[in-house]
Amino acid sequence: MSAVLPTLAAQAPATSRQPVFELHGAGLAFGALQALRELSFSIQPGEAVALVGANGSGKSTLLRLLHGLLQPTSGRLVFDGTARQAMLFQRPFMLRTTAQNNVALALWLRGTPWREARIRALLALARVGLQHKAAQPARTLSGGQQQRMALARAWALGPEVLLLDEPTANLDPLSSEIIEDLLIRINNELHTTIILATHDMIQGQRLAHRMGVIMNGRLAQVGTLHEIFYQPKGKEVARFVGIDTVLKGVVQSNEKGLATVALDQAIFEVVTPCPPGKQVSLYIRPEEVTISIPEPGARKTSARNQLVGTITKLVSLGPFIRVTVDCGTPITALITTRSCGELGLSAGMTVVAGVKASSIHVHADPAKTIQ
Repeated sequence: MSAVLPTLAAQAPATSRQPVFELHGAGLAFGALQALRELSFSIQPGEAVALVGANGSGKSTLLRLLHGLLQPTSGRLVFDGTARQAMLFQRPFMLRTTAQNNVALALWLRGTPWREARIRALLALARVGLQHKAAQPARTLSGGQQQRMALARAWALGPEVLLLDEPTANLDPLSSEIIEDLLIRINNELHTTIILATHDMIQGQRLAHRMGVIMNGRLAQVGTLHEIFYQPKGKEVARFVGIDTVLKGVVQSNEKGLATVALDQAIFEVVTPCPPGKQVSLYIRPEEVTISIPEPGARKTSARNQLVGTITKLVSLGPFIRVTVDCGTPITALITTRSCGELGLSAGMTVVAGVKASSIHVHADPAKTIQ
């Protein structure tokens, strides 16, 4: 498989340094329905970008806009017209012929002689591990195999930009892993720009360098994976990326960036430049929270960032357990199933929920500073 990759790379022209796509206040309306609103961002050559959002948020519509299937009704879309593009849809179309011919037809339509197209199609199928299915009717392949065949069809065209709409939706875990591994190889070895629309946050983490969170047709936040997951801009983004614990308080003091924040029921120590009197929101990821058994006689606020409370809920998530602790305010932790068993945790049990000051993301609220 790897022997073919240098050939494909050599076929691609040198990529310019200008962005592949630029959106400037772009919007899209279908009559009275505003599907996309005031989108402004750019995508650089060789990037892998995940567009994440709930069903109906507008991520698939944005993907079609970037691919040129739709045109913005407001603002501007600027794209590198020299970059070859291919798009993989959630439900790829299968012609009533063999897998090899399905791939070859895409090449033939681009001007490749049929004999050569069939040879290149076989090589493309080999890259996705389907050379042994070349003569099989495409519509009789499994769902995972059809998606791999569709990826081979797109890959055979030597695209510099590959757009994918929910490429592993409804696939089994093994098929999903194969598709994801192929996409990582395409990006890493061929430096193909990949733009992926998905509702799967974990998939977005695995495949992307940057992520854009789409909510109600707007880009709520665009940033690196660390910025999205650990520095969310606002409560809605925080909830979407799995942060259940959002606490509001007021900065009491700040000594060289190490501040104390007063909440209704506790005092937290955090790292922030926010001055005393500033109203802030504290975002705490569940995997950053530790759970321990309290020492006898421990008080509600026995130490900063160490809150004693009562377990109200335990939810099994495979190898992990999501634990909700009532410490006067709900705190959510994500611990391993093994740790849960070793601690003997159960609903109604008293525990200590702790978190490091450096693990808390502090978001300055737009409210005025309290004097």
